[in-house]
Amino acid sequence: EEIQRETAYPDGKIEKVLKNGCHLVFFPNGTWKKVGSDGKTVTITFFNGDVKQIMPDQTVIYYYADAKTTHTTYSNGLEVLQFSNGQIEKHYPDGKKEITFPDQTIKNLFTDGQEESIFPDGTIVRVQRDGSKMIEFNNGQRELHTAQFKRREYPDGTVKTVYMNGQQETKYGSGRVRVKDKDGNIIMDTKL
Repeated sequence: EEIQRETAYPDGKIEKVLKNGCHLVFFPNGTWKKVGSDGKTVTITFFNGDVKQIMPDQTVIYYYADAKTTHTTYSNGLEVLQFSNGQIEKHYPDGKKEITFPDQTIKNLFTDGQEESIFPDGTIVRVQRDGSKMIEFNNGQRELHTAQFKRREYPDGTVKTVYMNGQQETKYGSGRVRVKDKDGNIIMDTKL
């Protein structure tokens, strides 16, 4: 681009105005700034390799050179971080966070303290504020983990519960109930 005007300042800063309307400002520390001909698009390239872009819609894109991470802040408050390993985090204005891991697992962190993870195989894990966990497997089975027990529900209606003391209770879809003590000894079986 042809230079229309060049100004050198006493602090070492140099400003160049190009014929196309762009402004370039070079700082003594190696940082430089480009203001687009529209006056709204600004790119600052820092001496350490970081780059900050301000778009006409006020979207700010900041690239951290050392971490190879891009942090985009949209005018509506949404922030998106893209890491070099492929992880993407979205931070919503309401406080919700969504993380997509390199293996495509998606984790949602809600403002009320609940969490939800969706795995590539379709398994969904929901963690409540009290620490209890519900797991929904892609084969139709569900598992509930609480401080008192772990319970698995099968599509055929069978429900198996293991209590913290080691006792196991299996309720079959047919109505049969079998209870085992912590050592695996049957203490009750209602064979129908």
